[in-house]
Amino acid sequence: MANISRYNPHSDALDDLFRGFFMQPVKFEGQPEVQIRMDVSEDDKAYKVHAEIPGVRKEDIHVQIDGNQVSISAEVKNEKEVKEGEKLLRSERYYGSVSRAFSLGQEVDEDAAQAKYQDGVLELTLPKKVAVSARKLVIQ
Repeated sequence: MANISRYNPHSDALDDLFRGFFMQPVKFEGQPEVQIRMDVSEDDKAYKVHAEIPGVRKEDIHVQIDGNQVSISAEVKNEKEVKEGEKLLRSERYYGSVSRAFSLGQEVDEDAAQAKYQDGVLELTLPKKVAVSARKLVIQ
């Protein structure tokens, strides 16, 4: 026999429709939230970027420079198995990507840019492009 439910015209149909759209992503207990935290500084010649990306291999980090636009992305792969004897107690895996993009005040010389990754910190040295001075044309 089918279940019969009473129709309530006063219920908010929009709430029911959009209930699943605004849900927060699932966060598992004990799993750190993966983010790229950055410090950006500059001097007369270059920008320095220190980006914290812990637990990521350097082969999984990608940096793109386009003029004064810089983007950093990384593939995060977290696998953890806890075993006791031959009985598997818990197995956790997380795969995903994180990224940050930002604009700098001056264009970057892509050819001279350098990147170094050590102990979970990506260090970028982004030399500023030499500004081409305006040239005055002599009219003949």
